[in-house]
Amino acid sequence: MLKNLSRVNKVNIVDVSKPLHDENQYLKLVSDVLTEGVMEDGRNGKVLTVFGSAMHFSLKDNTIPLLTTKKLAWKTCLRELLWFIRGQTSNEVLKKQNVHIWDGNASREFLDSRGLTNLKENDLGPIYGHQWRHFNAKYSDCNTDYKDQGFDQLDYIIKCLKDTKERNSRRLVMSAWNPCQLDEMALPPCHILCQFNVTDGNKLSCSLYQRSCDLGLGVGFNIASYSFLTHLIAHHCNLEVLDFYYYLGNCHIYEQHIEPLREQIIREPYKFPKIVIKNKYEDIISYNLDDFEILDYEFHPLIKMEMIA
Repeated sequence: MLKNLSRVNKVNIVDVSKPLHDENQYLKLVSDVLTEGVMEDGRNGKVLTVFGSAMHFSLKDNTIPLLTTKKLAWKTCLRELLWFIRGQTSNEVLKKQNVHIWDGNASREFLDSRGLTNLKENDLGPIYGHQWRHFNAKYSDCNTDYKDQGFDQLDYIIKCLKDTKERNSRRLVMSAWNPCQLDEMALPPCHILCQFNVTDGNKLSCSLYQRSCDLGLGVGFNIASYSFLTHLIAHHCNLEVLDFYYYLGNCHIYEQHIEPLREQIIREPYKFPKIVIKNKYEDIISYNLDDFEILDYEFHPLIKMEMIA
């Protein structure tokens, strides 16, 4: 039986005498998987794995939880998020911005291995952006205009949050998990469902459930991405930001990431940076990278890890 996982308490694995830092939840979970995880044969290699964990990050005072025990490529993360928000599914759009995190899943070889011979290379199928903005609309290709097709989950949430009578709804849920279209996607979604919640009149929080959690590379991005999303939606809807809650299903460490993560978990976190969103637009798709500024981001040296498709 696993002991002391970061499912309940925030544990500082560096020095318990010092004030708790939210990043220690991540470091403690990595440490637990390294010491208590079971080695399994996964879809794309051997992984140490445990099932079930949770983290909680305060976003108050413009805090953005970018991992500090190694540098996180926050611009890459933000470019991908804005791509989701625009409902885009073409990897070519990302590649033109020097974002290559989807390259392995967009190759001809990988698409064919998924039986997606109908899709052109770099067409990822009806993944996150399609489901967020056009849920269950019949998918043709990444260049089709799906305006007014499917259900626009993100627009529904924004409209409710702007309405003082609707913002307290417990139905502000956005799902990327669509069983009807999973076989059409280059990769079924890992972060599958988020919910927004307003308390005290105007304080916005977000919770995320993620079915598959790559602790070495993916999880830091997911923490940043949904924290960015929460800050952006709060800014766009004239709300204050409160918290991000993160629920993890299958937590795993790829065999190739074990030694790099052993190095990372002994580092002591720095204070999280701050985020400033400099402009406000009528339509959420109008935001771009230049509208975001990250202040006082201090981090430990880069730790290289192999990207596994």
